[in-house]
Parts: sequence; C-alpha cells; structure tokens
Amino acid sequence: MTLQRKAERLAKETFLGGPVRDFERVGRLQLITLLRVGLHPQSKVLDIGCGCLRGGYWLIHFLAPGNYCGIEPNRAMLEAGLRHLLEPDVLRAKQPRFDHNASFDASAFGEKFDFFLARSIWTHASKGQIAQMLDSFVLDSAEGAVFLTSYLRARWPIFPDYMGSEWVGKSHESSRRGLVFHRLDWIRTECQKRGLRVVELNEERCNGQVWLKVAKG
Repeated sequence: MTLQRKAERLAKETFLGGPVRDFERVGRLQLITLLRVGLHPQSKVLDIGCGCLRGGYWLIHFLAPGNYCGIEPNRAMLEAGLRHLLEPDVLRAKQPRFDHNASFDASAFGEKFDFFLARSIWTHASKGQIAQMLDSFVLDSAEGAVFLTSYLRARWPIFPDYMGSEWVGKSHESSRRGLVFHRLDWIRTECQKRGLRVVELNEERCNGQVWLKVAKG
C-alpha cells in the first residue's frame, strides 16, 4: 500500500495536520527542498512540529540512524504516524528520537543540529513563538546550520499581520482550524537581532506557503 493510501485511511480517524489529498507529495517536497540547501545522510535534523511524520517519514528513511529528531506536543498524532505510516523495521533501524515539549526547545535532545525544519508551523505560530524557535536555533545548531521554514506573507488588509500571542489552529490543546500571516520585514528584523540571515527561496509552493532559509552569519 502506498504512503498516500495509508494517509487517506488514517485521516478517517486522525487529524494529519494538513490537506490529505497531497500528503505524500508535500512530505516528499520537504526532503527535496532540504537536499537543495545541503542536506546529506550524516546531517542531524530537528523537525519542529513533526506531527504524524508527513515530512519525517522521508527524512527518517534518508538520514543515518539516530540523526532525525522531532518535536511534537500532540502525542496522539505522532503515535498514529509511528503506528500506521512508518514501517516497523525502519523505526528499529533508524532510531528516530522525539520530544513532546510545547516550547520548541531543541535542547531536550542534547545535540547541535545541522538543520531545523518547521514546515507549516509559522503559519500558526505567534511572533513570540517564532522568536522562541529562532532563539533555540541560535543555541542548539551547529556552525553553518540552516533553518528551513515556511510562512504565509501578510498583505494588508486581506491578510493582516498576526499580532496575537496564541497559537492559531489545531493542536494538542485546540480543535479549531486557523492560519496566520507575518511580515517578511518583521522576520528579517528578528533574524538580524540574532546574527541570522533570511532569504525567501524560489522553490515549489504548497498551499500558498513560501519557503524561508534562515542561516547563521
């Protein structure tokens, strides 16, 4: 059975974190985009908001054993992916590690990561939460590390800049859907404060989300 078909069956009983119709394609796209910015099998990757492993499925297969880590507060969603999507022999061989903290704290793994990934996380996160992720990237990533994330660009008045302090959308604490938008100039300023550089990537977009590459130096 294909991964897409497994996801479609699982979606009947579990929220998968996004549109089911392109589950396999969007997950594979995360791996492809990381490869284009330098990912290799020995890279250590932190997947923030890994959910049911839409992207993690592909990364766990690709990376060397022990090199994939995921943060997901929604335990039920992650457990559904581990149980129904990721093959048991791959789970045993690749030894992915997971943490359930809701503060995007990468220090839980005691690693210096080469890549942070946050696909469709900044599309729900507050500015304070984005700042937390950037702080964690500064502290818990290796020299030359890359933070690959996606966002929805704020455009007044139709898509106003989100100024709230709460997560918006389904999570371990909420069953309500929702999306938020942020200004690129705000993101750039926050990166500059931390000695980081950010650029929009000219990569394939899914559901209107734009890829950002954040790097040290």
